[in-house]
Amino acid sequence: MQRLAQLKICGRVQGVFYRQSTKREAHRLGLRGWVRNHTDGSVEVLVSGPEPAITALIGWCEHGPPAAKVDTVEVKWFDGKDAESEKLSEYELKFSDKFEIR
Repeated sequence: MQRLAQLKICGRVQGVFYRQSTKREAHRLGLRGWVRNHTDGSVEVLVSGPEPAITALIGWCEHGPPAAKVDTVEVKWFDGKDAESEKLSEYELKFSDKFEIR
């Protein structure tokens, strides 16, 4: 079953190759979506794919690459109606066939 999840990762997660490493891991798991930095120092991930693969990515995000120090990973799961009610923009929901850095 295809699912959609939004992750917010907090800690020392910028400037440590977190986005590139997340992209590589998501690609290995066959997921689609994107990862981006936020001005508050966190990293956001929006990911689509089979629930077991997303769960595996969440587990990976809890530690990230070697230089990262992850404090928290917040996860929101969505179905189609939830995504609409959260007012995720069309840009946010538009995925390529790959996982990308934004």
